[in-house]
Amino acid sequence: MQTDSLSEAENLPMNVLHDLVIEIDHVALAVEDLDSALRWHCGALGFREVERRVTASDRTGMRSAVLQAGRSIVVLVQGIGADSHISRFIARHGQGIQHIALAVSDLDAAIERLRIRHVLIDSDVIAGEGIRQVFVGRDPSSDVRYELIERRGGSFNDRTVRRLFLALERDGLY
Repeated sequence: MQTDSLSEAENLPMNVLHDLVIEIDHVALAVEDLDSALRWHCGALGFREVERRVTASDRTGMRSAVLQAGRSIVVLVQGIGADSHISRFIARHGQGIQHIALAVSDLDAAIERLRIRHVLIDSDVIAGEGIRQVFVGRDPSSDVRYELIERRGGSFNDRTVRRLFLALERDGLY
């Protein structure tokens, strides 16, 4: 009788994360011109700018803006310098969806279920006060990356965004 992870995976329901996903937390869009993208999203679609920040490391950086319309959150990200993971993403994929973040009720359970299914987890768990997140490997069929976020009263701040940025940059993820 086989008891390895493949056998375990076969016993999981097809809707592996269905009972853990709460909602789409946000969608991050990689753009070449943050100011132009802001004007369009706010002017044409009526999004409201909630915050803006610059995040940098010793080598690269990014500019970002969080936009909101109703409960929908869009994060616009622009690389600073050709070596930024955002700039490299745009060079490879063009402008567009950089990742989709799913809010989950139990990050550890979600990670375990994905690992049993042999889904690649691309980053370590990145934790801040009241927030934990991880990046999943790109979907081979669409090339979309997912982020899983567990919020326990926390939100993004300069420190958590910097941790995310440094983890992506360190691991060469874009």
